[in-house]
Amino acid sequence: MDEVVLFNPGDSIGNFHDYHEAVQTAQIYQERHTDSGHVLVVKSDKGEPSFDIFLAEQQLDNGQSKFKPAKPYTVSKKL
Repeated sequence: MDEVVLFNPGDSIGNFHDYHEAVQTAQIYQERHTDSGHVLVVKSDKGEPSFDIFLAEQQLDNGQSKFKPAKPYTVSKKL
């Protein structure tokens, strides 16, 4: 089952068109920032393949999304 989450696109650590490159970058980021918590690789719900990296703690709930420009993403990998 897909997990759809909301993030502010401006909080993205990186944007990639290649899934493996996004995962590799997320792993490197997590190794260098061990206190950051979980790092998520998420897929944009747009038609073209686009993967972003976010920190799990930056996830927005529906109440917060009213105040920030939130966008739905599907979690592809949680590190």
